[in-house]
Amino acid sequence: MERQRKIMARGDRDRLSDLPYAILLYILSMLGEGKEVVRTSVLSQRWRFLWKSVSVSLNFGVPDYPYDERTKKKILAFVASINRELHYWRSCEKIKAFRVFPVKYKEYLVKDYDFWVHFAMKVANVEEFTLKFCIINFPDCAYKFPQFAYKNTLLRNLVLGSCQLNPSGSVTWTSLVSLSIGHLKLTDNMLEKILSGCPNLESLELDSVLGISRLEISSVKLRKLIILNDENDCYSQWHDEDTHRLEIFAPYIQNFVLSGFLYNEIRLQQSNVASLVTAVLHFNVDFIEFEDEEEKLEKEFRYLKELLLSVGHVENLELGPLCIEDQLLSYTKEVEQSRRFEAHKNCSLLHLKTIKIINFHRKLSGNDLVLRLVKYLLENATALEKLVIVAKYEGSDVPRDYVEVEQEFLSFPRSSLHASVVFCYL
Repeated sequence: MERQRKIMARGDRDRLSDLPYAILLYILSMLGEGKEVVRTSVLSQRWRFLWKSVSVSLNFGVPDYPYDERTKKKILAFVASINRELHYWRSCEKIKAFRVFPVKYKEYLVKDYDFWVHFAMKVANVEEFTLKFCIINFPDCAYKFPQFAYKNTLLRNLVLGSCQLNPSGSVTWTSLVSLSIGHLKLTDNMLEKILSGCPNLESLELDSVLGISRLEISSVKLRKLIILNDENDCYSQWHDEDTHRLEIFAPYIQNFVLSGFLYNEIRLQQSNVASLVTAVLHFNVDFIEFEDEEEKLEKEFRYLKELLLSVGHVENLELGPLCIEDQLLSYTKEVEQSRRFEAHKNCSLLHLKTIKIINFHRKLSGNDLVLRLVKYLLENATALEKLVIVAKYEGSDVPRDYVEVEQEFLSFPRSSLHASVVFCYL
């Protein structure tokens, strides 16, 4: 109170600047962007150097121009402005994150890319670093991640997109808890070397990573695995025809996400993912090696059923529209559908508590397979607490189709007395 009275008595003074040092730093930290923090240095003498003590995040996106001599000069000028700004930020005590998103790899900018990596990992000692090229490059013309960057004991989150990873020695990312790598080719040995250098890793994301046939995760700390695959004509040219399957051995992971377009099989068995609690399946399968359409659909349907059974022990299961609509609904032999579901009639889903089917936007009535799938899940998920169906529709009113099917779902027998069916609309 005494301090407040003194401040009020000095009506001609800057009461904001009279706040305690810790509060001023907190105010600056709420601004987020580095440039906004630095601009406060002009407010008063006390604010002049405050920005140097604030934890900031630096974000840069490099504009992409059509290639010619004039636009090349523009790119060089823009990159030079980033480099000058980074030199200015050397005096900042704490840069928490550095994110840069070059649109496309340019060979003549390699030294600049190296400088950005060096600044992030050796000068600023950031906790989070992102270098993600927005336009995918072929592996032989992608940016080669520099060897010095494989040694860092402070980095906690790393995101790399369209970068070549080929450490010549051991990897030392001992503080890393989250790793996301994408749009590159790796070998099993190279991925194993990278993971062995991340003993505290908790989350791993592989985004359109090709060339690996076996993913073995033995760390008890790594609990989340995300596998994404883009549908990209340019990227599909990298496809290694000798690799038709990825086997996953991850006995300690608890969360598994599979999303995008699968051109090869990703295999996991219950025994290999015994600790799995949550599985999110948002994928579409396209086994392009089959020329016969009927044989292709048969293989894709069988693969999907096997994958669903391999995660049958989880507590939470989320199925996306690609997984349900394009695969299950494309297989139209009703007699075969009935036989396949009956074949697994006695396979109880003992631990499954929540099932969520999202973004369903096709007509439900008449889709016998979807009804059978829901009925199968309700009958066999003995611990089920909630089945949620999030349906998409166009127009201002809920289609009568969904209302009718909702009533049919509610009439299905359930092995769990506590199971509820919830219908949501987008």
